[in-house]
Amino acid sequence: MTATVTAGDRDTVAGRGFAGTRWRELIDVRDFIQANYTPYEGDASFLIGPTDRTRAVWAKVGSLFPEERARGILDVDAATPSTITSHAPGWIDRDRELIVGLQTDAPLKRAIMPNGGLRMVENGLKAYGYEADPFVTKVFGTYRRTHNDGVFDAYTPAMRTARKVGIITGLPDAYGRGRIIGDYRRVALYGTDRLIEAKRAEKALLDGRPSSEHVIRDREELAEQIRALGELTRMAATYGCDVSRPAGTAHEAVQWLYLGYLAAVKEQNGAAMSLGRTSTFLDVYLQRDLDAGTLDETGAQELIDDFVIKLRIVRFLRTPEYDALFSGDPTWVTESIGGIGDDGRTLVTRTSFRFLQTLYNLGPAPEPNLTVLWSPRLPAGFKKFCAQVSIDTSAVQYESDELIRPRNGDDAAIACCVSAMAVGKEMQFFGARVNLAKALLYAVNGGRDEMTGDQVTPAMPPLTGEYLDFDELSAAYDRVLDWLAETYVNTLDVIHYMHDKYAYERIEMALHDHPVHRFMACGVAGLSVAADSLSAVRYARVKVVRDATGLAVDFLTEGEFPAYGNNDDRADALAVGLVESFMAKVRRHPTYRDAEHTQSVLTITSNVVYGKHTGNTPDGRRAGQPFAPGANPMNGRDRHGVAASALSVAKLPYEQARDGISLTTTITPEGLGHVPAERAGHLVGILDAYMASGGFHMNVNVLNREVLQDAMEHPEKYPELTIRVSGYAVNFVRLTREQQLDVISRTFHGTL
Repeated sequence: MTATVTAGDRDTVAGRGFAGTRWRELIDVRDFIQANYTPYEGDASFLIGPTDRTRAVWAKVGSLFPEERARGILDVDAATPSTITSHAPGWIDRDRELIVGLQTDAPLKRAIMPNGGLRMVENGLKAYGYEADPFVTKVFGTYRRTHNDGVFDAYTPAMRTARKVGIITGLPDAYGRGRIIGDYRRVALYGTDRLIEAKRAEKALLDGRPSSEHVIRDREELAEQIRALGELTRMAATYGCDVSRPAGTAHEAVQWLYLGYLAAVKEQNGAAMSLGRTSTFLDVYLQRDLDAGTLDETGAQELIDDFVIKLRIVRFLRTPEYDALFSGDPTWVTESIGGIGDDGRTLVTRTSFRFLQTLYNLGPAPEPNLTVLWSPRLPAGFKKFCAQVSIDTSAVQYESDELIRPRNGDDAAIACCVSAMAVGKEMQFFGARVNLAKALLYAVNGGRDEMTGDQVTPAMPPLTGEYLDFDELSAAYDRVLDWLAETYVNTLDVIHYMHDKYAYERIEMALHDHPVHRFMACGVAGLSVAADSLSAVRYARVKVVRDATGLAVDFLTEGEFPAYGNNDDRADALAVGLVESFMAKVRRHPTYRDAEHTQSVLTITSNVVYGKHTGNTPDGRRAGQPFAPGANPMNGRDRHGVAASALSVAKLPYEQARDGISLTTTITPEGLGHVPAERAGHLVGILDAYMASGGFHMNVNVLNREVLQDAMEHPEKYPELTIRVSGYAVNFVRLTREQQLDVISRTFHGTL
């Protein structure tokens, strides 16, 4: 439901000269945007470079980066569990900052969040030479249980084993789950007093309902949400900001919105703390002030530059195990830009350009994770500017507005990398992913692990023939995937029950409607390995090599087979079948809080870790070798250019993978065209064709392999070198050497 408001509040909101009525009566940011935004169909010629003030603020932050890179972290407060109000105000440059607020009392200083798990805090501190605070250890080791405690108490032996061997990987049982987008725009549009009143009204609607377990839980959660909004008000006041009232100017709108987001990252260290879809909303305020003559273009760009500076320096204390999965210190402050409205108008505004302009004004950077919701119907000037930004920075990802809008509406945003949801109305339970390649080896070995020989699944008959038979393998694989889907969903139910119980996202959920629609976001890794392995068995001959115990440990392939990634339906259909089959199996199992089942084809940088957990596979991949990222073809096997590779991925059905399908494409500059002036147009053509063919997501890197090789040897020369990996961007020099080598081994397309 959407709560109504009082006449007094309506008068407060209505007095600011905006159009529209519904958003005045109800909490409805989308209606406000639709009634007030100004579509922009021009080019980038109006944009302004950085001011001296902007350069000075950014330089002050930049002076801290070398020490942070050298030490791993700059500093940490090991004694203060982080909450919305736990830390005194912090500043970068109090005399120059336009947008204020830090997670702790100093820039880049990290906080501890033991609600998720004490061991996580202790291991994170130890990794960087810090000792855990004795009082924190006593409280969270004796008196206050954590998410991690609850999960491992409720795990079954089968869940623990699946996690240990790596057939289910990256689970958010030792870190914050993230991927929940608070509608931070509500803080600016309505103020916290109005939002608290609306939440009280939602809670009151439960008063007459029988006190079932879920009603009791909802009442408690709504009470926590109200409490968190009050804490946001108090935190903002320490910076001199009265967010209890609506923002009155563009400056306040940016500041209020940021403080709402800041409250979230003070309280939660989720794996993805995404921002939402703010550029078109903020443009309403910026354009109003520009029209009134109280702001000029320089001032408008300065506000966005300052906002982005703050988003770039969000930091969390992580463990080495986490860094191995999600390398480069990502925070996934994902901002979704552009798209088309349900009424056919473009949602591109001048502020859509201003966000992208920060990659020039401040230099390339992985955060915020700038994500363009692409449609062939976007204005030509915007498409060309996006393409040029990608060519110059490799810092932008693209997702299909044409696939998202019919399912999630025209006010949807991306959480993390590729997960679409309606802002303030939908959220997800992040579920990491299962290892499809390892599951295929379990099918061969009757559920025994190829690395240890241990029986992991319930006993199943192994395949004993000298050569693998496709039909026999497919039937065995189906049985393993049945077991895996059941174990996986049951494991996720445990995790998210405990996360709600011990590490509930109070402020993020306070910025959602009640009740909220939930997704259970499952995922798969190793898709191309599994598809190519099945192709090898079907179209070539695969001989099994077994050890003395009968365990299949290697495979010898005789003959050629089609590989996924070359627009060859023989191989591509196998990948499609795996996506469809596993989604159907997942849907058979009940989910916590009746969440809707979804799945992703995404790996982040954990394709390296998953490869380590997986033995030799029938496609010829060697034990320990990294998987391809996301839905990508295996490195080097897509031999027919960008278009063929992308068209293979576009065949994967989004309806069976609504948590997103990630494709990372690297093109050499010459591959886009020998004439530099023509390259942006060619990239626009690639994106248009890919999305029109059903493709969902594309990371675009435009660079030469030699640049990355030089950066490995001379990182000091490339402090800003940004590349797109599976679903996010990262400073190349902050990847581990192993991950750098994986990136360099990928296909660099020299032709379209």
